[in-house]
Amino acid sequence: MTYKMKKVFFVISIVTLFGSCGQEETKKVEEKKGDVVSAVAADNGSEESRKSELARIEKEKQDGIENSTSMSFDKMVFDFGTVEEDTENKASFTVTNTGKNPLIISEVNVSCGCTTAKKPEKPIEAGQSDKIEVVFHPKVGQLKEQDKSITVTANTNAEPAILKIKAYVIEKKKGKTGK
Repeated sequence: MTYKMKKVFFVISIVTLFGSCGQEETKKVEEKKGDVVSAVAADNGSEESRKSELARIEKEKQDGIENSTSMSFDKMVFDFGTVEEDTENKASFTVTNTGKNPLIISEVNVSCGCTTAKKPEKPIEAGQSDKIEVVFHPKVGQLKEQDKSITVTANTNAEPAILKIKAYVIEKKKGKTGK
């Protein structure tokens, strides 16, 4: 979820919460030791003010949609095949902005410490492409089938994209010392 969508969801939740509270117009709280009396108005607002608030929320939501874009990838899975442990294996995923607004990739998260990913730092203009660079470095002893995920979060209406890398890791071959 983008920041704006989270904000809109939060505001809608708050409006719903207060709209469903009791119909009591005023609550009085009295302090037992003294003359201080406090009145807190639980103004549920008129029907007109509720409609105005909902219209404002809907506009924010629409603005978020209008400022978002879409993206596609040249592949969703990269298979390294068989690799040796403790080696650096590089791959790249090409991301294309398929929307009308600049694509801003805010986060690229990996599922394992053996994998790193580098996101494009600049916005990707409509119709343009850039690369997400990935390095898979299996540790010594990290053998057999390996499946790792790269989660790409951007200013799109869709859920974050999940890219995958696969490899079959074997023990590193011992080299001859020549002595």
